[in-house]
Amino acid sequence: MNAIKKGLLLLGLTVFISGMSFAQGNLKIGYIDSNEILSLMPETDSLQKELKAYADNLQQQLQVMMQEYQTKVQEYQNNQATMSDLIRQTKEKDISDLQTRIQQFQASADQDLANKQTELFNPVIQKVKDAITAVGAENHYNYILDIAQGVVLYYENGDNVLPLVKKKLGIK
Repeated sequence: MNAIKKGLLLLGLTVFISGMSFAQGNLKIGYIDSNEILSLMPETDSLQKELKAYADNLQQQLQVMMQEYQTKVQEYQNNQATMSDLIRQTKEKDISDLQTRIQQFQASADQDLANKQTELFNPVIQKVKDAITAVGAENHYNYILDIAQGVVLYYENGDNVLPLVKKKLGIK
């Protein structure tokens, strides 16, 4: 979302909340830093380790491909003067094809890593969302805003619901 859309969304949210506040004298707004609560979840460390191991495995595969590429380039450069045109063209195509495969692997690996992160962390994120929803309902909040997402410019007068969500999740 670009800055203009964010600004319009924020303006609309501000007007909406102001209108609700005027109509409802006891509007209750809380805030939470979702990054902080996620970092406090006990399963986050093991998930981050699993994700890092997955990323390291992809990186090792890329390193093998890069080493093969460097070896082929070095061999080509060392023997180029003695190669026939056919062999030279074949080696150049082989190197070019390998370079393309490396680029494709990198793009696929980035997407694969993002998918793995989503797969691993979605259950934890859902657990936190459920706890925030429960805290909001139990404590009669009209809104709980996530300050980690950069939507709120000012939150001094809100209630930080992090301690309530931690309690709901059993985090000390």
